[in-house]
Order: sequence, then structure tokens, then C-alpha cells
Amino acid sequence: MSDTARPARGPDISISPDELQKVTALIYRWTGMTFGEGKRYYIERRVAERIGKTGCKDMRAYLALLGGDAGEREVLTNAFTINETYFYREEHQFAALANEILPAIIADKRPGDLVRIWSVPCSTGDEAYSIALWLLENWPLVDAYNVEIVGSDIDTKAVEAAIAGRFAARALQRLPEKLIAAYFEPEQGHRRKIIDDLRESVRFTAANLFDAASLESLGRFDVVFCRNLLIYFDDASRLIAADNLHDRLVPGGYLCLGHSESMTRISDRFDLVRLNDAIVYRRA
Repeated sequence: MSDTARPARGPDISISPDELQKVTALIYRWTGMTFGEGKRYYIERRVAERIGKTGCKDMRAYLALLGGDAGEREVLTNAFTINETYFYREEHQFAALANEILPAIIADKRPGDLVRIWSVPCSTGDEAYSIALWLLENWPLVDAYNVEIVGSDIDTKAVEAAIAGRFAARALQRLPEKLIAAYFEPEQGHRRKIIDDLRESVRFTAANLFDAASLESLGRFDVVFCRNLLIYFDDASRLIAADNLHDRLVPGGYLCLGHSESMTRISDRFDLVRLNDAIVYRRA
């Protein structure tokens, strides 16, 4: 998830501690993300903007709207997601993918077999496209197997941006110039569009990691990248997410978390694996 620009300031809406608790409880119930009193300013700005755009006269009316409008629940959820990411973030894990994880996976496959990789949350697509780009550049067997990369995010606006594949200079700052020239179209409107061949190699879909039923249609994956999401969850939410990640992996499949996250403190359903380039987790 990546932090988007600050929302425009909404109307001056008074939110009581009880109302604050109600809206954060709703976000928690939908997404597993926790927002306490310390995030009051963050919450108020986003909720005030939505109140202004929906025409509700106060917080009470807006809470009533949320109770019956699935579309507004989606918009509010989008407003609360954080989308801080860029290409080749924590690239040592991509090195581990090419050098050790995929060789272990294809030991039980034949050339032409399907290899499935899931990036969740995918934010605006930077990480999912990074996987495709890294494999094209660094895994000699990339054309020998049917590699399917899926990017998912709860933020439907982020998924739309990922499908469009247009990125500002900040997102590309870690990429070598030769890769930018090879895989991105010339800059237009301060953004560069990823070339169609690479854009079409990744499939994007909205998905909620906190909702097991919404994930079943995705099937199972050989590798899952779920980086810097669990830090926004409490212990109960992390356990639910861990179980859902476990169920989306094939037996023996690999899970890559963010550098500050540890599955060993959450669930005993994964084995810790120390690779040369990274520490990852494996479905037992």
C-alpha cells in the first residue's frame, strides 16, 4: 500500500471520540487495518472529505450512509489505504526469487508448466511489474515456463492505476536508466507508461486479504509477495491474514514479507527459510 497525496480539506466536521471509534471499527471490520486515537487527524481529513462529497450534513448521517451503501464503503476504504512503493523495492528478495526460490519450485515441474506468483497488496503495480521485469532480466529460464503474475489490492483505484501502468519519476528512481529506456515509453505529462508487452504480462484484480471468501477465485500460488501490509494489522488480524496467505499457497510454496515483518511471531504454519539473499517463509 502506498501513501497518496493528502486529500483536499473537507468541511469542518466535528467527530466525537465515539464517532471516531465507530468509523475505525468499520474500517477494521472490512480490512483488518487498525487506526487509533493517535491517527485522529489522518482519519478526520479523509472522513470530512467524504462527508463533503456525499452531501451528508454530519458524521451521524455519514455513518448511516455507510451502513447501506457498498459503493461508499469501497470509496472510504480506498481513502484509508496507504500506497508507498516503487520499482525494485527490497530487490534482494527478487534476487532470492530468481536465484533460489524458483529453482527449488521448478525442480518438481517440467518446462512449459505453470508457475504462479502473487503480489498482494500490489498498490499501483510497481511491485508486481518489478517481479516481471526482474525475471526478464535475471532468470534465464523465464521463457521456458508459463509464468503467471497476479497483482491484487483492496484499493480499487490503485488497481485501476496498476492496469494503466503509468508511473512518475519517483516510482522509477531505483531502476537503471537502461531498463527505463527498454521497458517504458517516453515521458508524457511527467509520467512514463510501461510497454504493452510487460504490462500485459501481469494480471491485476481487487482482493481483500482479510476476506478468505474473496480470495478463493484466485487459486493457489507457488510464491506470494506480501510486503509491508501486516504492520497495519493487530495480532488478531495478522493471524487471519496469515491463515489466508497459507491457504493461497501450494504446499511448499514460498512467502516473502517486508523486512520489518516476521511470520514466526504470528503463525506456526510456516517454516522460516534462510536463503543467501533473503529470509523467507515456506508453507510446510
